[in-house]
Amino acid sequence: MSAPKDGGAPPLSARSLVLLTMALPVATFMQVVDVTICNVAVPTISGNLGASYSQGTWVITSYSVANAIALPLTGRLAQRFGEVRLFLLSTTLFSLSSLFCGLSPNLNVLVFFRVIQGATGGPMLPLAQSLLMKNYPRDRQIMALAFFSMTVSVAPVFGPILGGWISDNCHWSYIFFINVPFGFVVAMVVRKVLSGRESGIVKVPMSAVAFGFLALGVGSLQVLLDKGRELDWFNSNFIRTLAVSCVVGLTLLIVWESRAEKPLIDLRLFLHRNFTVGLILMSLGMMLYLGTIVLLPLLLQSWYGYTATWAGLVSAPVGVAPVFLTPLIGRFGNKIDLRIVISVGFLVFSGCMYMRTRFNPSISVGFVVLPQFLQGFAIASFFVPIFGLAFVGLEPAKMAQAAGLFNCVRALFSGIGTSLATTLWDRREALHHTRLTSHIDGISPAFTDAVRNFESFGLSAEERTAILVRSLTQNGYIQSANEIYLACSVMFLIMILIVWAAGNTKRRDAPAEKGL
Repeated sequence: MSAPKDGGAPPLSARSLVLLTMALPVATFMQVVDVTICNVAVPTISGNLGASYSQGTWVITSYSVANAIALPLTGRLAQRFGEVRLFLLSTTLFSLSSLFCGLSPNLNVLVFFRVIQGATGGPMLPLAQSLLMKNYPRDRQIMALAFFSMTVSVAPVFGPILGGWISDNCHWSYIFFINVPFGFVVAMVVRKVLSGRESGIVKVPMSAVAFGFLALGVGSLQVLLDKGRELDWFNSNFIRTLAVSCVVGLTLLIVWESRAEKPLIDLRLFLHRNFTVGLILMSLGMMLYLGTIVLLPLLLQSWYGYTATWAGLVSAPVGVAPVFLTPLIGRFGNKIDLRIVISVGFLVFSGCMYMRTRFNPSISVGFVVLPQFLQGFAIASFFVPIFGLAFVGLEPAKMAQAAGLFNCVRALFSGIGTSLATTLWDRREALHHTRLTSHIDGISPAFTDAVRNFESFGLSAEERTAILVRSLTQNGYIQSANEIYLACSVMFLIMILIVWAAGNTKRRDAPAEKGL
């Protein structure tokens, strides 16, 4: 197996290509996991550092904002410094900032280093994707994307599991310390393998105006998504201000970049039909996928008595099928129409979501595990084919720029999915709670029977009321979750229609299709 020449360097040997294929996904896994690993650990971190829970959530928000702003800058930074050099710098600084996060004596210091960690980690994911694609032959690029996408697909699931286990069994600082050895090993391997294979360096200017609009628009949107539920969304003046800032910033960014001779973000990428369709599919798919990933453990922990660790473990089977199927799809991806594979994946996603619409107060573990396992087949038919649909055929010089933009939009829609799912879960529960309460009165046979059963156990009036209220609330949240899963099931079916707006990728060396 050999790679195409890069800057006059000889093709990579099989051994070097294997090392690169192992190292770059590890870097990707670290970066993606750090988006979710702190979610379950915020109460522990806040308590240990003497801060409130709402203050502690800035550990998550600070990282997400810095990461979202850094992602679309990857292409321009890679042009100025070189892709290999930028990746090594990002990985090293990410590892060092992780070390200082774990050593932080208070919350302010921790948030400061989380900003650095998010900013330096942003380029790691798109550069890992770009470097893999560039160092694989064109007819093996789908295989390269397969190894890359395995980490992107399973990392959001294992982040909360790992964070919960460390919080339960170790000091919270090990959430960050675990990045350090892996980061330095990855940097050393990549430096050795890609020595002399640096991409071309162009001293293009960095527009401060464009960066300001980008930071304003993307930063405001990310803070809005992270803080919206906590602050009751648009009932908060702070959230309304963020919404206006987001719209103004992104609008001015688009206008400025569309007129710039050398734009910070190359909007011409959207002229590539498959790239645009792939971006839409990935964004909507991640919005639905991440929203349900967050919702499931919340439901299990809040109303079924699962611990954080067990909620993570019953979610883990989603990672089984991709490990075996993703390499196969990568191996034969050039010989089949990826639109068919993606459509099948969305169909399986829809079926799995529909299976979850039957939550009730007495579900079994198998009820939770089976859809998770089956969903793994959908994930294998989702990430690799969409990456292949969007990127195979793009010019190598545009790869880093496209990957940065692609992953920035993906990350933002992941945040939208998380916020939307949790907000709808709360809002729909309130409606169901009111409806269920209206059916319970002193004359209702169901109410009377329940009271008699409680009285037979010698419970006081206050205890009986508390049990009934909790039962009503539990049923309200369960019905709310069932409705969200049903809506996601329908959405995945609708998305199959979007798939077929893309061009056929079956031909091995087909040129990128342009134009809408």
